[in-house]
Amino acid sequence: MPPLPEGLVAFVKRDCPTCLLVEPVLVQLAKQAPLTVFSQDDPEFPDGVDSVDDSSLEKSWHHQIDTVPTLLRVKDGVEVERRLGWHREEWQATSGIDGLGPGLPDWRPGCGSLSVDPNLTSELAVRFGASTLRSRRVELAEAEDEMEAMFDRGWSDGLPLVAPTEARVLAMLEATTRSADETVAVVPPDLVDCTVEKIAINAVMAGCKPEYLPVVIAALEAACTDEFNMHGLLATTMPAGPVIIVNGPIRRRIGMNSGNNVFGQGNRANSTIGRALQLVIRNVGGGRPGEVDRAAHGNPGKLSFCFAEDEEGSPWEPLSVTLGKDAGVDTVTLFPGEGPRCIVDQLSRDPDSLARSFAVNLRTLHHPKLALAFDCMLAIGPEHSRIFRQAGWSKQRLLDRLGELLQIPGSELVRGADGIAEGLPAGVKSATLPKFLPGGLLLVHCGGGAGLFSAMIGGWVRGSLGSQPVIREIRP
Repeated sequence: MPPLPEGLVAFVKRDCPTCLLVEPVLVQLAKQAPLTVFSQDDPEFPDGVDSVDDSSLEKSWHHQIDTVPTLLRVKDGVEVERRLGWHREEWQATSGIDGLGPGLPDWRPGCGSLSVDPNLTSELAVRFGASTLRSRRVELAEAEDEMEAMFDRGWSDGLPLVAPTEARVLAMLEATTRSADETVAVVPPDLVDCTVEKIAINAVMAGCKPEYLPVVIAALEAACTDEFNMHGLLATTMPAGPVIIVNGPIRRRIGMNSGNNVFGQGNRANSTIGRALQLVIRNVGGGRPGEVDRAAHGNPGKLSFCFAEDEEGSPWEPLSVTLGKDAGVDTVTLFPGEGPRCIVDQLSRDPDSLARSFAVNLRTLHHPKLALAFDCMLAIGPEHSRIFRQAGWSKQRLLDRLGELLQIPGSELVRGADGIAEGLPAGVKSATLPKFLPGGLLLVHCGGGAGLFSAMIGGWVRGSLGSQPVIREIRP
């Protein structure tokens, strides 16, 4: 820590009304006692006093100045008194000089020190050696292009990355109360311990704002459970990947999209939260396409598939409540899904007619002759949900009706039926089977308010050999 000079020491900045107010007091002190003034933003301030330029904020940062003006008394190299803001009696007691600031108010609060400016704190921590990051540093040569360097090192998902400088990572970590060295999960496929710090690094590269970090952490916790089976989801040749659905007040606080173009581009939170999860799986867990990731076709959502539910416009309880959480709790739900497929019904005005439209579309999921193997998420748009709202249908009533409509004769499902080899074994021919197992169809409300459309997101294989939806609460 750089030492302070003996005597009185003041920290000020011109861009502070209280510092301007006490300018004559500093001149008065300088005439009667040893005084050193450190100026944070203008080496010519205050007028009439020889100030020391602290625009680097080194002295302010090391001596933990959080308010200006701050008056210190230093004896034998040790700070023995500290006064914040302007208070005549306190300044007189510290300096031993009476009659300070005649005509001034007795008291005024100070201003925030530049050394605690949220836009500067992470940079200052790196500059002055307070970084506690444990990850390996990668130094780039002066002539290297950072974008190309990150791509060449295999960190990218194919799109440009934000360079994870120490300052950016530290700023990201400030958005969570969790310790940077806390292990959050063991990330497949390589089963590598992943700390909050590692998640923050990948969140920076993905383009996340710091306030998104708790959502990314919760998403990774869900992804790395045995129930979700991220390793299996990577290894499958099907096109599925993790789909993130966010519920609770945090959706609005961080500006997530649950309306127009909900599955599309244009919203930073939606785009980067999902991307951050995928980058952690890639860069920490080793889940890279063409290696463990064996998808035959994949889908664009494997870059990022994350959205918020429109809880305010929904006629029903949110997905998080359906899955057992209390209303108003911030959660992420991970669903192993493919890309969305549009359901068009612009003529139904009766809930049963619309339910039938949903059912005939859901019947085709993955293949009309396959049943019981896959889950599905039905994303109902506002104009469709209005039909159910006006008719007084609850979410459970719609699910029950869809369950009835999706009871399929085994004779239509067996291999060879309708001249199609695909299908179920001949033993189910005399049975009637549901398209989905109990709990295998999830309803979520989202989308723009104009257009009689909904969407279905097909799931991967269900059960112990596949994946189940997993919900986790978002911790600060």
